[in-house]
Amino acid sequence: MSYERRGGYRRRPRDDYDDRRREPYETPEEKLKTAIIKLGEVDAVEELPRLQKQIRDFVPVNVANISEAIRTGVTEQPYKIPYYAALILLLHDRPEESTSSEEAPPLGRLVLEDFWKGFQAYLDKLAWRETRLCIHFFAHLTIARLISPESLVALLQAFTAVLDEFGVSHGRAKRAALCAAEGLIIGGPSLKHYSATSVTEIIGAIQAFNDTTNSAKWLVQPSVKVFSDAVAIENADELLDTVLFALKTLNDSNFAQTAESFPQPYTNLPAPPADVAPFNLPSVLVPPEIIELDALSTEADAEDTAQVKKEEWPEYFLRIFDNDISPDPNTPAGYAVRTALLDIISIFEVNRKECARLLLEYPKWNLPGAFKPKPGAPTPSDVEPVAGKDWQLESTIIETILGALLVLPESSHKSVYYISLITELCKLSPSTVGPAVGKSIRKLYGSLSEGLDVEASRRFAEWFAVHMSNFGFQWVWKEWVPDLELAVQHPRRTFMRRAIEFEIRLSYHERIAKTLPEAMQSPNAHTIPEQAPGPNFEYDDPTNPHHDAAQSVLNLFRGRAKAEDVIAHLDSLKTTLEGAEDAPLSVNVDATVRSIALQSLLHIGSRSFSHLLNAIERYLPLLRNITSSTEGKAEILSASAAFWKGNRQMVGIVFDKLMQYQIVDPTDVVAWTFANRAGGLDAFEWDLMRGAIDKANGRVVIARRRVAALRKEEDDVRARDNAAGAMDVDAEGDGAAKPAESLVDNPALATALKAFTSLTREQKGALSRTLEGFVNALSPADSDASAVTPNAHTRTVITESAWLNRANWDDEEWNAWQTWGWYRQFCRVYSPYLRNYSTTLYTVSFARLEGSENPAAELLTKTWNVATGQDLS
Repeated sequence: MSYERRGGYRRRPRDDYDDRRREPYETPEEKLKTAIIKLGEVDAVEELPRLQKQIRDFVPVNVANISEAIRTGVTEQPYKIPYYAALILLLHDRPEESTSSEEAPPLGRLVLEDFWKGFQAYLDKLAWRETRLCIHFFAHLTIARLISPESLVALLQAFTAVLDEFGVSHGRAKRAALCAAEGLIIGGPSLKHYSATSVTEIIGAIQAFNDTTNSAKWLVQPSVKVFSDAVAIENADELLDTVLFALKTLNDSNFAQTAESFPQPYTNLPAPPADVAPFNLPSVLVPPEIIELDALSTEADAEDTAQVKKEEWPEYFLRIFDNDISPDPNTPAGYAVRTALLDIISIFEVNRKECARLLLEYPKWNLPGAFKPKPGAPTPSDVEPVAGKDWQLESTIIETILGALLVLPESSHKSVYYISLITELCKLSPSTVGPAVGKSIRKLYGSLSEGLDVEASRRFAEWFAVHMSNFGFQWVWKEWVPDLELAVQHPRRTFMRRAIEFEIRLSYHERIAKTLPEAMQSPNAHTIPEQAPGPNFEYDDPTNPHHDAAQSVLNLFRGRAKAEDVIAHLDSLKTTLEGAEDAPLSVNVDATVRSIALQSLLHIGSRSFSHLLNAIERYLPLLRNITSSTEGKAEILSASAAFWKGNRQMVGIVFDKLMQYQIVDPTDVVAWTFANRAGGLDAFEWDLMRGAIDKANGRVVIARRRVAALRKEEDDVRARDNAAGAMDVDAEGDGAAKPAESLVDNPALATALKAFTSLTREQKGALSRTLEGFVNALSPADSDASAVTPNAHTRTVITESAWLNRANWDDEEWNAWQTWGWYRQFCRVYSPYLRNYSTTLYTVSFARLEGSENPAAELLTKTWNVATGQDLS
């Protein structure tokens, strides 16, 4: 074999050794840490003695390493917490060969002391999830008699003290209440024996806080009952309600059901040595919330000083299946299962495949007999179904994921995560997860006519469409053909249209049409468009009277003419149209010219997103010229919607780009949406408004950060100058510092403050216009706000008697119901911003409704008061 010389050296042949990848080297400490974290990969109970021996054989003992490994396992694998508690108990046993038992504390005690330091760090950072899981660990150790009950009671009381803080936010109080409640659920048997009074006080404190959240629950319940103040619903459970139900059930039975709800492997191990006193958890105080204020107040707008903080609401989780299929979260065992599954879903968001695997393996970490065995799996003879359990694992998992997805007003994670997680579950076990998904879809579809919230319905449609796209768009649509007899705006028919629209976006029109029954393909079914989504250039038709004029403008765009030349041509075109003898008197020449210009530009950009952006950027001067007035902005929005009327997704994209390049303002988009809605407000129009409001809010956030950065930079410069001036002393050496010279105002900061003020005004305008639009759409039309207009369904509240008669509703009533639903979503999702401007917005939008006894006016005001924190009943 000959070798070529390249670059002055001879290449030598590679052997197998060169291709080998060197495995990363693990130190003995890292191996021990990995072993602790991987506890229970096969059988946790059998592995515990071996792991104990491995830890004891490691010399020298590194307590911090062992503690860190257990802390990682507790906070990232919470389903293993009972087994880590058992490991700590085993580490309390003194080796038989030990001769210094009286001098050195047991290893388990040392690990526990170091573990507490990590818990304190979590608490100081207000890492609520890690803090709560550590409390689970302490509660299990209390049952194992390694932690004193009195110290655990004091720890839980430190969290209930948060509930009595003045002005405590709902999010902080809810998390503190869960820490105390779940610690009591697990450690209750020991705590009740120690002090029944303390247990009652903890439950009472949580109940007292929960009673103050009734109005907030009314606004976020997933089944809309706009006619009723009642918050008790049958198909959903609120988080704090369920934990209180479970606590009260346990307390009434002296916590006898705790052992039936949580694994307690440490109860089968020998008790800790008699000479080892229980560990006393040090006393703690829950740190206060960090409230940052931006000193951005101006003379014109002094109320906008507080940085907007996302408001948190009570969490309602939809129930899909009956209690014999999935556990009832109002019971101790059911609450334990749902909490464990939610923790897995939240922690493993970074790896959905691992999350899916762990969810399907969850029964091995629960008590035997809680779930039905997989089909064909051998059932141990000594394991019998537990009374009231024997649930279906896959149905329980899907119900938990969908419940988290449909939490209002916003889910904890992005919708795409929950959707992709369900997809991974179907791939891992299609034969068992698939039927559970199908049953869930049918159950949710059935709830659409029972008042399922419009936002939850929208997310359901998105999940359905994406899930179908992952599995060949296979669905039994013929099951829903009878529903085509319902009103066109009925929620079920609205869901069909929305889901099919999403499916077409994910595939193409012809393929989706072939999956539908013939009855759904008919134009009279109003289910699927007759044509595939595409542009609609109305001036492309030679019979259009403005065809020639549009072609001349189109040719200029195709030739990449300068914006000034196009503007000049449009001016001459306007003159020509005004002087035409056959021009109808009703034609608005300015609107026609704007429509021709914009539709021609969109026609050039309709080939791709890059073509659209290039066209807009090239002709920004033209777009600003034709939108110099409010009417001009509204007209180009109408022209954009007309051009893309066959593809509503593109309407939202074009509107977003027009706002991005500041051709139109968010307020213009909101005003156009209300002016052009057909009947009620549907999900598409809500998406347009939401995009506009989010754009305005996002600009304010960016401007605020810019001002904060410049302020910090200026403060740093001033501090350095002051420090330099303090070092200068007078000639006589009396030590007096010379006054620092005044700094020249920062031009960049002044510009940023001006921009912030302008964008804040824009934000307030978008919120005000949205609120005003809803109030005008839903309040009485007459000048007398107390007048009742029974024939204007969109302007009156839907009464309870009318709701019970919803089977006979027509499109008008369902349009009204949708509009009320989107008003609720607007108030709850933007409540932090509405609170900032509550006084101004209320004066502008609700002044004429004051004193009104009209049900619609009362409901509008009540919803507003709840969202802005003025109704705390």
